Amino acid sequence: MQNEAITTHPVKLALAWGFVGIPLVWGVYMTLQSAMALFG
Repeated sequence: MQNEAITTHPVKLALAWGFVGIPLVWGVYMTLQSAMALFG
């Protein structure tokens, strides 16, 4: 087994989080909008 630390460039990490996070936040927002229309 290897115990070497793997470092990731901060810009690459931010882009990866944005690639996942933006659609996730959009989906949650749209779901909440639909729920408010249904129950509001």
